[in-house]
Amino acid sequence: MDIQTHRLTSSLKSSIGIIAIGMVLAAQPAAARDAGDPIRLAWIEGDVAGLSTIHSPDGKAIIGSVNYHQHRRGQTLHIVRVARFRDGSSDEDRVEARVGKTLETVRGRSIIRNTAGVATVDIRIDIAAGHITGFSGLGKDRADYDEHVSLTPGTYFGPLVFMVIKNFELNASGDTLVFRSVVAAPKPRVLEMEVERQGKTVVQRVGERFDGVTFLLRPTVNFLVDPIIQAMAPEAKFTIEPGAPPALARFEGPRNYERQKIRIE
Repeated sequence: MDIQTHRLTSSLKSSIGIIAIGMVLAAQPAAARDAGDPIRLAWIEGDVAGLSTIHSPDGKAIIGSVNYHQHRRGQTLHIVRVARFRDGSSDEDRVEARVGKTLETVRGRSIIRNTAGVATVDIRIDIAAGHITGFSGLGKDRADYDEHVSLTPGTYFGPLVFMVIKNFELNASGDTLVFRSVVAAPKPRVLEMEVERQGKTVVQRVGERFDGVTFLLRPTVNFLVDPIIQAMAPEAKFTIEPGAPPALARFEGPRNYERQKIRIE
């Protein structure tokens, strides 16, 4: 082999080596998103208002309604969602978040009122301060909370959970997406929740029929390990109508930690 041929062969081997290294690097999966990281937004959030019907689990009886208001001012999103039931009870969620390339929670509040309209749970969450305050129970059963915990802007609860599912494609790893949440049980707990895409389905309602995609929401812990978590955060099912942006077609699951099953359409 002459010198010129040797140089060409060496150069070719080097090039092949570089290409091989590049292929190996390209084959490596992207760094996994941490559960506490803010989700990226595929859709622009603005002003929204609407009224939804709450049905019994079998869909045959109307038991209440959900009043939803979302207002954007600059990069700040204010959301109020109130579910009122025919027995006089209600669940209220208030959330403030920053929106841009990502969704970052600032603070929130959750209130559960009994049939007499009296608050039995009132929890406030301040993300920046890592501070959860409030109470649950009445009279001798009342428990007060003043806790300092590690929270990140990627902590979602209340109406922000649907925004996580709405932006599933941009943030999921395969068919799952994990995020951090604060759940009243009635004691507030910081949990990691998993959204799993179940597959396609057909939604049938009076006068309409359309294709949808089902997502299952549940804690990532093993239910056998912590029965308290099983009681406070059972599985919930979201059916999404694909589109630009996707829309919530149906929710099936627990009303709150008391586990009353409802369907929202």
